[in-house]
This record gives sequence, structure tokens and C-alpha cells, in this order.
Amino acid sequence: MKTAPVFPWALVTGFLFLGSPLQAANEPKDKTPWKITGQLEEACSCDAACPCWFNSKPTKMTCGGGQVLFIQNGNYGKVKLNGLAIANMGQSPEGQTMMESFGNWNFSYTYIDEKASPEQRKALEAIAATVLVPGASKRTEIRYVPITRKIEGKDHEIALGRYGTFQGHLVEGGLGGSPKIKNPPGADPLHHEYAQGRTSKMTYTDADQNWS
Repeated sequence: MKTAPVFPWALVTGFLFLGSPLQAANEPKDKTPWKITGQLEEACSCDAACPCWFNSKPTKMTCGGGQVLFIQNGNYGKVKLNGLAIANMGQSPEGQTMMESFGNWNFSYTYIDEKASPEQRKALEAIAATVLVPGASKRTEIRYVPITRKIEGKDHEIALGRYGTFQGHLVEGGLGGSPKIKNPPGADPLHHEYAQGRTSKMTYTDADQNWS
């Protein structure tokens, strides 16, 4: 009998403001005012809850996974971004957490919602370079793909075009509801509080990877 690999799943609802202190490495500061509201879906190869957020070693040799930010309402200057999405997939070196190896990840690939207009794509790239692990790796790429999400009750399904998928569900707390993790040691503006979940499947076939 075979069982599917199990990964943690974090769901975050966040609000980002102009003037975020996060900046992409070696990128000029962009003074364009922007603001977005949305939800962050995240999965990785560690057992739930991901030990990287607590400065502990990955469950397996590496910590690999992704985060997808679904923008409900937003603008970058005068460019509207409602209903669009951006994502990142990355992997830590063997035996190192995402935090301690930041800047030396094996790869960090950015995915931009392909339905965005050329003007919106530039805006999404600028925001991604600010909030989605800027400077995490020297090996980076930007791709334009369909980014979709399907939610039925506590079940979530995310797809990054032909490159990757996450499927899972929010876990049930011992006293009901979904467990929430708040302000872990690795917290940042996107991960100050999140609901914990578990996936049944995660696939990824970009960056010379073949996760299944």
C-alpha cells in the first residue's frame, strides 16, 4: 500500500501597505505607491507545521515548496490588480532551513498571472520582488502562467499552469476550528498569523525538479 507524501499547508490573510521595509536585493527602490489585500496559500515538503518557521532543520534533507498570493483588491499606482495572483517556488540547500540559507537557496522562481496585461505584469513583478522572498537565491526566473485556486469547504487546490500543483485541506483543531500559528520566529508581514493545514499532493516540474 502506498501513501501520498504529506506536506504542511499555511493559509494567510494579510494586508500590505506602501512603505514595506522588504526590498529586493540589488534592486533600485521603487517609489510607486501600492496597496493590496489578499490571501496567501503556502505548501512545503516538511511535515506540518514547517520547522523552518521555528528555526529548526527541515523534516527532510531540504525544505522545498511555494507560496501563492491571491490579490482580492489592489493597485500599483493607477494600475488596478484586482483578481490577479503572483507566486514563488523555492528550495533550501540540504540540511539548512529556509531562513538560515536565505540568499543561497537552490532556486527561487517567480510566477506571474498570465491574464495580467503588460502594464499589470510590470506591477506584479515589482510587488513580487518586494514581498515574495526577494534575494533568496542567485538562481531566479520569472514565468507567466495561469494561476488558479479552487476551494470547497476546507479543501484547497492550487495550480501554477503546467509547472506545479498543491492539493490539501485545513486541519481540525482539538477544540474545533483550524489551528493558527501566530508570530513564529521566522514571521514576516505575510506570515504574522496563518491557519495550519496539510496537503495530500504537491507537484513541481520546473527548475530541474520533478516533485510528485
